[in-house]
Amino acid sequence: MRLRTTVLLLSCALLAACGGETPRLQAVDAATLDAPVRIEPWLLPAAEGTSAPDLAVAADGRVMLSWIDSQPGRRHLFRFSNWWPGDARWDVAPKTIALGNRMFVNWADTPHILATPDGAVWAHWLQKSGAEPYAYDVALARSRDGGASWTPPVVVHDDNTRTEHGFVSMWPQGDSLLGIAWLDGRATAGAGDAQARDAHAGHQGGHAASAPGDGAMSLRAALFDGAMQPVLESTLDTRVCDCCQTDVAVTSKGPLLVYRGRSPDEIRDVLVTRLEGNVWTAPRRVHADDWHMPACPVNGPAIAADGEHVVVAWYTAPGDVPQVRLARSSDSGDSFGDPLVLDEGDAVQGRVAVALDTQQVHVAWLREETGVQTLLLARYTPDLSRELERTMVATLQGNGRGTGFPKLAVSNGIAHLVWTEVVDGRPQLRGARLGAGG
Repeated sequence: MRLRTTVLLLSCALLAACGGETPRLQAVDAATLDAPVRIEPWLLPAAEGTSAPDLAVAADGRVMLSWIDSQPGRRHLFRFSNWWPGDARWDVAPKTIALGNRMFVNWADTPHILATPDGAVWAHWLQKSGAEPYAYDVALARSRDGGASWTPPVVVHDDNTRTEHGFVSMWPQGDSLLGIAWLDGRATAGAGDAQARDAHAGHQGGHAASAPGDGAMSLRAALFDGAMQPVLESTLDTRVCDCCQTDVAVTSKGPLLVYRGRSPDEIRDVLVTRLEGNVWTAPRRVHADDWHMPACPVNGPAIAADGEHVVVAWYTAPGDVPQVRLARSSDSGDSFGDPLVLDEGDAVQGRVAVALDTQQVHVAWLREETGVQTLLLARYTPDLSRELERTMVATLQGNGRGTGFPKLAVSNGIAHLVWTEVVDGRPQLRGARLGAGG
């Protein structure tokens, strides 16, 4: 497929003078699947100085956007708003989840928001636990009134070590429980200067791995009830990549968690494990990339699921050739087919996002050439047998790690895409909606 270039001019003129009706899109169905999608700017309620976006779709179809608001001389704010697709509108005003000087804000390790079927809204963020550069905890809070008020935050782990805890994934477990997984650095405590290294220095170059004999980063998970108490705590993997994002999707057989592993020989391939009852399955590779990487690439995988159908997108670089790959499972993650290579070459940044519905798969990722970043999106049939379209959604003003990680979610057949722009040295969230022309 040839690349279609779409220039998103997020201006008042294009958005009907900032006061007109947001263009109405329709879900892409079988009749319109092969036609180029219509891409409309999505005016967000996040102002200048905002970054670290997250998207989640609630059971009623609303799209939840959260972000960090950082203004000079003020405390960080963790905020969110609901997009109501039926009315094509945001909440009247964004709601604040948390604020404080101890909030840890990072370009790669970002907060998340989620709604469980019982109507509760859950959110997590990172909180400094000590003076060390990467000593922080995972804080979790819950709201029963749509975000107007929140429970006092609880720390999801009980080790009390001043080490790194983060790169979280959350999922609904049944109607009212919340599942949460995170990278846990408790075993790295006292491992020399392991926590003082620049753990989030960039993309492919990453940061140096712990020296032989240092404690390794582990992957842990827990379920929390409405009283903010853990009802199941598990260790999933005792040696994982130190600073790569995790992701999770709920399949017909249970939640499937995807993350980047780390073998004793520094093979950094992507692994999956699934919660079946009260037991997590043994981790297994999505594909044998055999990527030898002696440092953390700060570039984790993304996953989406619809029943038994699962797709995983990830960055890898076997043979020092950067690639974005996409693989599919038709058995809830028990096995995966051979991956497709979506993009490759030195310009590939990865930082992938993926979404899936009954009609198609959406994948977004970043490239950077001669200091200019572009955000690309590809659409595939659900079985990945055919690429439907490839589009350059936006050319970004920012470059390097300042643009963070894009987020992608599908509600009612319409894809919602959010990314971080950098304007005059300050972050600013941008958005787009993709569907058939209305």
